[in-house]
Amino acid sequence: MDQIKITDLAQPHFKANPYPFYARLRAENPVCRTTFLRQPTWLITRYDDVLAVLRDERFVKDWLPRTRWMHRLSGPVTRHMLNKDGPDHTRLRTLVHKAFTPSLVERLRDRVQSVCDELLNDLEAKGRMDLMSGYALPCPLTIITELLGMPAEERRRFHSLTRSSLASSTLIGVLRALPDQKLLIRQLRKVIALRRREPRNDLISALVQAEEAGDRLSEEELVGMIMLLLVAGYETTVNLIGNGALALMQQPKQWDLWERNPALADLAVEELLRYARLNNDSAGPHGRGHAGLGQSRRISVSQSRSSGPHARSEPACSVWAGSAFLCGRAARAFGRSDCPGDVVPTLPQSASG
Repeated sequence: MDQIKITDLAQPHFKANPYPFYARLRAENPVCRTTFLRQPTWLITRYDDVLAVLRDERFVKDWLPRTRWMHRLSGPVTRHMLNKDGPDHTRLRTLVHKAFTPSLVERLRDRVQSVCDELLNDLEAKGRMDLMSGYALPCPLTIITELLGMPAEERRRFHSLTRSSLASSTLIGVLRALPDQKLLIRQLRKVIALRRREPRNDLISALVQAEEAGDRLSEEELVGMIMLLLVAGYETTVNLIGNGALALMQQPKQWDLWERNPALADLAVEELLRYARLNNDSAGPHGRGHAGLGQSRRISVSQSRSSGPHARSEPACSVWAGSAFLCGRAARAFGRSDCPGDVVPTLPQSASG
C-alpha cells in the first residue's frame, strides 16, 4: 500500500466512507509503518492485534519523548484518567466514582427523557429538522452541561471552545488551538473556584468535594476531568446519533427490522456502537484522537522512561479500535456469530440475540 499519513485520515473525504480502506488495510497491511506528529508510528488495525497491544503491560499511555513538550504546553487538558495507567488511573477513577452517586445518576433518567421529548415535540411541530443541529447536538450537550452545572448561557461557548481547542491533528494545528485552549482552561478554573465557595447540587461540586482516604483531586486534575467529561459526555453521543442514523438509512432492511421489532432496541444500540464508532473516538495530540479513527496511542515502557537528547526513538503504536471493531472477528467476540461485521451493521433477528 502507498505511504499512509494519519492526518489524512481525519479529512472529510476519508471519513465519508472509510470502510473499504479499513478492510484493505486489515487484509494487506494490518501493522503498517507511518508517522504521526513527525514521529515513527505503527498503525495496528486488526482486532486480535489491537487487543494484544491494549492488554500488554509492556506498552503504556504516554507521550513520545520528543513530543512531550506538547503535553506540558497543553497544561491540565491532557491530564485525565484516560491518559493514565495502573495506580494513577485507579486513583482518579476511584475519586470520580465517589462523585457519581446513585442518586445523581438516577436523577438523569427523567431529565434525559424530558430533553428528548422537548426536541422531538419541536420536530413534530415544525415537520422537519436538521438531525445534527436540531437533535444530536443539543440533546447530549444540554444533559452534560446541566449535570456539570455549567451556566445555560455558556453552553454553546463551551462547545465551541472545546471543539476548537482539541480538534487539532497537526503540530501547526496544536499551536493555533492554544489561545482557545487557554481561554477554556481559565473558564473552567473560574467555575471550580465558584463551586469551592458556593457548592451546588451538580457534578463539579461533587468532584471538588470527592475524597477517598484523605485524597482529593487537585485543581489540575479537576480541569482535566471536567474536560474529559465534557467531551466524552456529549461529543461521542453526537457522533453516534449521526453515524447510527446514517448507517440505518444506508441499510433500510436493518431499519425495517428494528421498526418491526422494537424489543431489539438495546441490542441495536450495542451493534451501532460497534459499527458506527468510527467517528466516536478521538485521538489527536491531546489523546482524544481524530474523529474517524477510533485511535488510541501506546509506547513501550522503556521508551516512556527515556528522556533527553539520547531518548530512545522506537515507533509508537497507534491501535485503531475504529477498524478492529468492524471485522467479523470482533463481532463474534461479542457473541454475534450471525454478524459478518465487515460490511454492514447487522441486527439480530430477535431480542434474545
